[in-house]
Amino acid sequence: MSGAASVAGNLPVASTGRFGAVVKPIVWLVAAVVLVEAIVVVFGIRSYYLPRPSVIASTIMATPGAYLAGLWRTFLETVLGFVAGSLFGVVMAVVFHRWVLLREMFFPLFVVSQTIPVIAFGAVVVLWFGNTLLAKAVISFYISFLPVTVNTLLGFSAVDPRQVQLMRSFGADDAQILRRLYLPAALPQLFVALKLASSLALVGAIVGEWFGDTTGLGVLLLQAMYNENVAGIWATIVVSACLGMGLYGVVAFAERRIVFWGGEQ
Repeated sequence: MSGAASVAGNLPVASTGRFGAVVKPIVWLVAAVVLVEAIVVVFGIRSYYLPRPSVIASTIMATPGAYLAGLWRTFLETVLGFVAGSLFGVVMAVVFHRWVLLREMFFPLFVVSQTIPVIAFGAVVVLWFGNTLLAKAVISFYISFLPVTVNTLLGFSAVDPRQVQLMRSFGADDAQILRRLYLPAALPQLFVALKLASSLALVGAIVGEWFGDTTGLGVLLLQAMYNENVAGIWATIVVSACLGMGLYGVVAFAERRIVFWGGEQ
């Protein structure tokens, strides 16, 4: 028995960590869908309030082209606004960190700008640029750049001044200190903001489509509302949620790859 146990102990054990990380969310999602389906059927919930998941899936499969086209259009608007807002937010954080006077002058204006309802700002943007992809991207940009600016500034403020002095003693200039000290120190805070900004950018794109367009998830949502198509409303919500989770997942994956020291803190 001891010999068999030693042989068994020497056998290679396959690691299921990564496989489990992929399968576990899928299993939980399937279980949640089955549970909702059972709750709707058992308690006789009217479809006007909550359609069965199978009905929602059937609605999507009835016109898959419309949902794919809407998904693609909203994806483009969201990504353009998100990327532009993220780059602008980081640049503004660098400027505000480097020149305190500019931060005192303009940062309050940035904060005040976010108090303007996105609906009101979207109306102005559509008047300027028309019902175009650019207009929707501008709205996404508008509501996504401030979190990036704020969190990047927070990351910069966490840098120990003694580290800066040490790098200067070795002859590092401002650009090298920014690239090798401040930006890496701000990455954990920056990615927190990027995950939030990806969701905000999606909201901006969908809201922008409410002002008029021919395709997009926001258009599908409005059409379903006007037709009192509850299953269509929920179908659009599900597709939008999938897009949002996908964008969030991409940013989270990039965070794990780039901020490789995060798990050691």
